[in-house]
Amino acid sequence: MKRQNVRTLSLIICTFTYLLIGAAVFDSLESDFEIENRRNLRERERKIREKYNITDEHFEKIRINVIKSKPYQAGTQWKFSGALYFSLVVVAVIGYGHSTPKTVSGKLFCMGYALAGIPLCIIMFQSVGERLNTFMSYGLKQIKKCFRLKKTEVSQTDLIFVTMNLSTIIVAVGALIFSHYEGWEYIDSLYYCFITLTTIGFGDYVALQKKDKVQTHYYAFSLLFILFGLTVISAAMNLLVLRFLTLNSEDERRDELEAAIAAQNAVHLEGDVITGNAGVVGNAQERPDFQETLSVCSCSCYKWRSARDKIYGATNNPTRTKSFMSNNVPSTKEDNNSETDSFLVWQRSKRASF
Repeated sequence: MKRQNVRTLSLIICTFTYLLIGAAVFDSLESDFEIENRRNLRERERKIREKYNITDEHFEKIRINVIKSKPYQAGTQWKFSGALYFSLVVVAVIGYGHSTPKTVSGKLFCMGYALAGIPLCIIMFQSVGERLNTFMSYGLKQIKKCFRLKKTEVSQTDLIFVTMNLSTIIVAVGALIFSHYEGWEYIDSLYYCFITLTTIGFGDYVALQKKDKVQTHYYAFSLLFILFGLTVISAAMNLLVLRFLTLNSEDERRDELEAAIAAQNAVHLEGDVITGNAGVVGNAQERPDFQETLSVCSCSCYKWRSARDKIYGATNNPTRTKSFMSNNVPSTKEDNNSETDSFLVWQRSKRASF
């Protein structure tokens, strides 16, 4: 089996195994908390309904109204600043869900806008990420030259290491700033930054949603954080994908080289001669064409035959015929014409007697 097939099969097995492990861990961590939290919320609802004497129907209407009014708690969402933030969330494939179009025309435009904007945004992030990798490669090379290292070439592993560290710094610093402006715990802010830059976008934590507390510089920072953070993440992902493709290319070249070597060493049949690597493999002999009745005497008598009295017919290749006759009809200086002629006379007399 080829290395590429083995790697692909291994990735499939690892992915499904990873999913099963994740399901088991989330089940053990969140299921008990979910049951406990649901019980507490139900108990609070029961107390509120008993205190204010609210029927089930009215309480359900209140719940629906609260859920629908949540996106408007931060003020008007569809002014230019809020619409710009929403547009970035759409084309960056984050999709918080904190604010969605409600009109028919808005929904139709959102679909068309996303259809053209998502590929454009992905290509832009990939292109900028490649330029960022080139810049970092040049910087690392100059740093190695400054330290007078023997090996100044920058490998993909070096770039992956740098981009991963840069991504970690961006997430850590961004979490600190969001924690200050949003009033979140640092772990919640760190969680928000990671979910945003990986374009998961659950929407349980969304920045710029506090009413009358959004400042201009904080608004600009939020947009730049998403753009620059996604660029760095795209650079890291681009390196990882490139590394995987490089491994596949190396395996393909190795397979082609092995196939070429095997073809060179292959043994094949050219006519009736077995050859390999442009040379004769064995001392192959052509099949004789019998033109007359063979003698009943021993094979050792063939050395007495004359060149004028051939049993084997000529072949298409004179060189091979000559080689065959030289191998199978050896002649020595000790053989003379008189002995040959006497033997032939004796043999023909024997045939006549039969």
